[in-house]
This record gives sequence, C-alpha cells and structure tokens, in this order.
Amino acid sequence: MPKQRPLPRRFYRRDSRELAPLLLNKLLVHGNRVVRLVEVEAYAGDEDPGSHAFRGRTPRNGTMFGPPGHFYVYRSYGVHWCANVVCGEEGWASAVLLRGATPEGGIKEMYAARPGITRERDLCAGPGRLCQALGMDGSFDGTDVVTGSDGLVLVDDGTPPPDDPAVTRRIGLTPGKGDESLWRFCVRGAVGLSRPAR
Repeated sequence: MPKQRPLPRRFYRRDSRELAPLLLNKLLVHGNRVVRLVEVEAYAGDEDPGSHAFRGRTPRNGTMFGPPGHFYVYRSYGVHWCANVVCGEEGWASAVLLRGATPEGGIKEMYAARPGITRERDLCAGPGRLCQALGMDGSFDGTDVVTGSDGLVLVDDGTPPPDDPAVTRRIGLTPGKGDESLWRFCVRGAVGLSRPAR
C-alpha cells in the first residue's frame, strides 16, 4: 500500500475555490476508518452569500476565521453534522465542505455507525452521512487535520486529483444566495457521490 503522508499546513493556505478540486482523491482517516474524498464544495466567506461567514463572525462559525488546516463542524437543520476544511489566510473565513466519499477501510465500523444502511455506496454519500460514518460530531469542530488531533487526519497516498473533475452548482442553497456558483467539484462516476455529477 502506498505511503500515506499528512498534507502540510501550506497546502491549505489557498482560496477555497482553488483548494476544493485539489482535495479530490485525498484520504480522510479516523482510526481504522478511511474514506477517499470524491465530492466537495467551496465556500468563500464574506464574498459568498451561501457561506455561514457571509455576515461576519459568530460563536457558531468562529472556527472558520481561524488558521487553515482545521475542521469547522456544524449541525445542519439541527439533525446532521457536516465537516468543512478551513483554508486561506487566518481571519478570512474560507472553507471547503466535504460532501461525499468512497469508503476504503473500516467499512464494518461505518455500517455500525449508520444502522439501516445496506449499500456501501450510501455510507458516505452526503455530508451528514460522511460525518456519521466516520463518527464525527460537534466535538470535532477545531480539529487540526495536519497534526491529526482527535485522531482525524487528511492524507495523500499519491492518488492525484482528476484532471477533469465534474464542476456543478452547489447543492441545497437558497435561490439567489450562492446557488448559481459553480463551486461543487466531483470525481466523475465515483462511489459515494451525494448526487450524480455530469
């Protein structure tokens, strides 16, 4: 198996719209659970009405304004936990939402974490499902994915991002509030996409 190396801090010091496609095919590791990222969305702080940080800093979104290479984890609609990688320069709330992943290791544990799921392709197909499968909740807000604090780390195993990722509008945004931005990036045909990418 190719050697896995944590992505360095400098990798995250870039705009979310630049970072997002580069995260495709990277591995997210939590203990023995391993997934390959196949779908992400960029959010661009105060430039982006779809971002939680569009109207400024709040107790909820404070992690987004911190240093790059940390997770911003929030609860969506009071139900699902969702994870974003904070990027760019500290003080500007740029982040990339992890929307979908292909399970690669610890699959038995993922099924246990997602009772009722019978198909592997559904384990991490969506941001809430991905967090549930990996055992991530609000306690992981602020986790450093460079040093692997809380046992969670983003690594590179040598698999490059696709040369021609699918690029679409982001999912679930209110019309006129960022839904027109083509900031969703996907590995075409991958297992674990929340929606097909054409």
